[in-house]
Amino acid sequence: MGYASQIVNHSKKLRGAPKLLRQASAVRWFSEDLQSSIVKKDEIWKIQGRGYQSSQKGAIRNLVNFNNRPHFLQCNRGVSMTTTSIGNPNSGSSLTKSKRGFSSGSGLPPHQEIGMPSLSPTMTEGNIARWLKKEGDKLSPGEVLCEVETDKATVEMECMEEGYLAKIIHGDGAKEIKVGEVIAVTVEDEGDIAKFKDYEPTSSSSGAGAAAAESSAPSSPKKEAVEEPVRSPEPKTVKQGPASDGERVFASPLARKLAEDNNVPISSVKGTGPDGSIVKADIEDYLASRGKESTTAPKAKDAAGAPLDYTDVPHAQIRKVTASRLLFSKQTIPHYYLSVDACVDRLMDLRNQLNALQEASGGKRLSVNDLVIKAAALALRKVPQCNSSWTDNYIRQYHNVNINVAVQTDNGLYVPVIRDADKKGLSSISEEVKKLAQKARENTLKPEDYEGGTFTVSNLGGPFGIKQFCAIINPPQSGILAVGSAEKRVIPGSGAEEFKFASFMSVTLSCDHRVIDGAIGAEWLKAFKGYIENPESMLL
Repeated sequence: MGYASQIVNHSKKLRGAPKLLRQASAVRWFSEDLQSSIVKKDEIWKIQGRGYQSSQKGAIRNLVNFNNRPHFLQCNRGVSMTTTSIGNPNSGSSLTKSKRGFSSGSGLPPHQEIGMPSLSPTMTEGNIARWLKKEGDKLSPGEVLCEVETDKATVEMECMEEGYLAKIIHGDGAKEIKVGEVIAVTVEDEGDIAKFKDYEPTSSSSGAGAAAAESSAPSSPKKEAVEEPVRSPEPKTVKQGPASDGERVFASPLARKLAEDNNVPISSVKGTGPDGSIVKADIEDYLASRGKESTTAPKAKDAAGAPLDYTDVPHAQIRKVTASRLLFSKQTIPHYYLSVDACVDRLMDLRNQLNALQEASGGKRLSVNDLVIKAAALALRKVPQCNSSWTDNYIRQYHNVNINVAVQTDNGLYVPVIRDADKKGLSSISEEVKKLAQKARENTLKPEDYEGGTFTVSNLGGPFGIKQFCAIINPPQSGILAVGSAEKRVIPGSGAEEFKFASFMSVTLSCDHRVIDGAIGAEWLKAFKGYIENPESMLL
């Protein structure tokens, strides 16, 4: 009996062995007709083969579904890009490896798809300005691959790995390419370039999405019979149309007399009187409608004979972004405006003295705008409430005074930033403004050249002679200073009947009322005016 009980126990243990073997086989080997994918975040590497070997850096979470359908292996974030394909020992295939990228199911060699990068926080799409590499060129890390026109500037896109540029999906001048959309394909081996001549990127989930759409599509709805409500018969009104030749026309004597006086053919008038007879009101309506037709016909003819002549100018990327941001600013930020006139006589005298020193030392001349930027930065340091921005939960007050300077170019409006303007000298500010303005006109600004500003200065006075204007706040900032031109005025002198000339410059501060109260804005303008009218204090 003891021997028999041992046999029974062993048979129970062996009963589940086939199931365990099948699971182990499923974990290690893929079917010959299946294709696997390893998913890492938003990127997918496809492996063509009959087996797999996971990397030490990541572990497999979900197993495959062996039902002759596409399946996925989802790995942890640290999974290595090195993938291995192991042949089925029964088929005798050899071991193959691909160092990076993926191999598609169409038999293409290992390759890497390059997507449109997000080069600024607000970028959702970009344009290809030009390619600096051609198909077939060798790529090295750090080399410039192409120039991408973002929502704010044109940025150089550099290569990250060695390889060869096999295919350019979007050529020079391609516009409105979504972030993440494939723009090029690279390979490791030069001999694989020709295989991507007719390559077109495809979404890995498009097939599954289509199948899901078909499976979830509802069956055609049954037509239901809808009973129409019973409508009550409408009362019939009899209106006599224009009488044909030979028919008798019924009209009142007054209507006939009015028709004869105005040369109206009585047979062409519709009657609205009893039994369709023509009354005086019918003749008057006919005369009124004929007068309208005679007066509107020449106007319509003149309008149709003079078509408008116009030219449609396509939107540049910077103009579309500027339009959306300014519209957002005016619709969501409660603007209010404060204006003040500042005497600039002493400022101009100081500028002349400093320019003489600059010329003697070989430096560049200072502009009035350089002094305005310095005065605005010092006023922000003195009144830090204006150096803030609004959020839903708090007001963020910045400790750095970074001044954006509006620069108009042929491509649109740019606002490069002068960082820590309150700590820099006038010559440093002047050189930096000229350098950034030149880069803006050449459309070569980088994101670090215009991001991170806390306040903006826009000057239309010196270049264009605008006396006074109100600027729109550049979000998320809470203030912008609009600088007008200087003009000479007659002001009272020291004596009772004495007068003298002085130059005054008009400035307007646009404030976000959620952040800057009226008194705070006035205090900032008072500090700014003090630095402009006593410019020597800026040098202390």
